[in-house]
Amino acid sequence: MLPNTGKLAGCTLFITGASRGIGKAIALKAAKDGANIVIAAKTGEPHRTLPGTIYTAAEEIEAAGGKALPCIVNVREEQQIADAVEKAVQKFGGIDILVNNASAISLTGTLETPTKKVDLMMSANTRGTYLASKICLPYLRKSNIAHILNISPPINLNPIWFKNHCAIHTSAMDMLGGAGVEQQCRKTDILADAAYCILTKPKSFTGNFVIDENLLREEGIKNFDVYAVAPGHPLLPDFFLDVDPDTLAMKMEAHGASPVFREGKKIESAKPEGPDGAKPEGHDGTKSEGLDGAESAAVKPLGPVEETFKIIKGAISEDVVRSTQGVYLFELSGDEGGTWYIDLKNKAGSAGIGEPPVKVDVVMSMSSGDFVKMFSGKLKPTMAFMSGKLKIKGNMALAMKLEKMMTQFSSKL
Repeated sequence: MLPNTGKLAGCTLFITGASRGIGKAIALKAAKDGANIVIAAKTGEPHRTLPGTIYTAAEEIEAAGGKALPCIVNVREEQQIADAVEKAVQKFGGIDILVNNASAISLTGTLETPTKKVDLMMSANTRGTYLASKICLPYLRKSNIAHILNISPPINLNPIWFKNHCAIHTSAMDMLGGAGVEQQCRKTDILADAAYCILTKPKSFTGNFVIDENLLREEGIKNFDVYAVAPGHPLLPDFFLDVDPDTLAMKMEAHGASPVFREGKKIESAKPEGPDGAKPEGHDGTKSEGLDGAESAAVKPLGPVEETFKIIKGAISEDVVRSTQGVYLFELSGDEGGTWYIDLKNKAGSAGIGEPPVKVDVVMSMSSGDFVKMFSGKLKPTMAFMSGKLKIKGNMALAMKLEKMMTQFSSKL
């Protein structure tokens, strides 16, 4: 990892969203130098699902060697930002660095995204960044090391990233999270090290778009396993970095389990051949003949989708139903197109073709080939969604349980 040099000792960093995650990681990295950290975040009381508050973050920062000023700040509220900046100037004498980290996201389609959610994303991600920058700027101009660091995906103007994501502003590794997804990710330490590298550069280092790994490689970092949640495990490629999401999908598939199906077709087992290379009778796919000379019709093989649902149905257990509590409807196009369902909510669970006899919680639309790839481990739900191959309507919280469910099923496919 990137070593601390002490260059931020005595410097004051104003970090939005610093009560947890990337913001807190950057704060702790700077604190090791002896920096002053303004924790500008909303969480003053413990959240029911999210870890940490501005006060617990302050304790960690001071334990790491820094000084902390916890401030309740919603970046949508101009006055709250102004008040926090004033307190920072009074306590620390100025502001040297602003890190715009706070953001909001809603991974939903245009029709499924309430206007209230759109307003939240725009006001937090765009307006909040502008307000924090504007209010801090007079003090940053007085600093010898002034920097504004905006945490965001890189700008990629390739149309492939725009056509399916009108309501999406940032990438999200946990969109369809579940068991195993975190093992494909890196810890926030990599962002903290990259941020530290940027913030310790001269003021002349400005107007740059920087990818964390690229920057750290330039700084001489060679072992990136130290940043991995599970060292040695293949990483989930990030969005907005490659030219085409399909390229990402291929990279991901290269590290996945060996699926039964490929390109939507069942992989045939090798057929034994006779001494002369000819296939024995019964392997021509049409008929076989019994000992009494009577012909018996060959059993028609199941299609990939039907075979997948057959295996899913057999893999459903009470534990899966109890932990999922959702009914999924799949609208499939292409070969074997039609409507299928998986009921992981009622009684012992069920799966099959057609409409389920109960209320549907989540509707997922995709091609039959991509459906088979998803359930056989070749295509991650996150990638399918982000690349537009999977469209989701209904309860997004239940949709997020999909990958965990698929992990349990794919081992049987």
